[in-house]
Amino acid sequence: MHLQAYMPMFYEGKENTMQVHHWLVRFGGLVLLGLIALQARADKKPIKFTQERTGSVADETLQKETVDCITSAKKFKKLWKAWNIGDKVPNIDFKKEFVVVHTTNGSSIGVSANLDEKGNLEVLAIGTADLVPGFRYVISSVPRKGVKTVNNKELPKE
Repeated sequence: MHLQAYMPMFYEGKENTMQVHHWLVRFGGLVLLGLIALQARADKKPIKFTQERTGSVADETLQKETVDCITSAKKFKKLWKAWNIGDKVPNIDFKKEFVVVHTTNGSSIGVSANLDEKGNLEVLAIGTADLVPGFRYVISSVPRKGVKTVNNKELPKE
């Protein structure tokens, strides 16, 4: 049996050949986009959080005072108490680490971080789209080593 029997689209007229050509161009474009994305990720080093705390706060008004980055024990303790997290405030050496804080009104949230070659820590938080009363949080401590900025913003002085 000829190859034509298995792949008639390659042999049956100009219209089918054009469809195959369009399919190949689209597939090639997707492969190219995938390679570009891989290269962009290759320039970034995934950062593992040293500590992470997740939870929920019923009072939504407290969410307005959230800061993205905390670099002092004083501000960290203030946030911990304001949100009434309850446990003893974790011991964090703010000379070696700092804290990133993310919140959402959705039912859950996840956070990841990558450090690029320029020292920018890119922190990405993804929350669910469902809205529920209160807010959810993720408080993560990050090693300072190599970090100059967080999401292209300078680290707070205190």
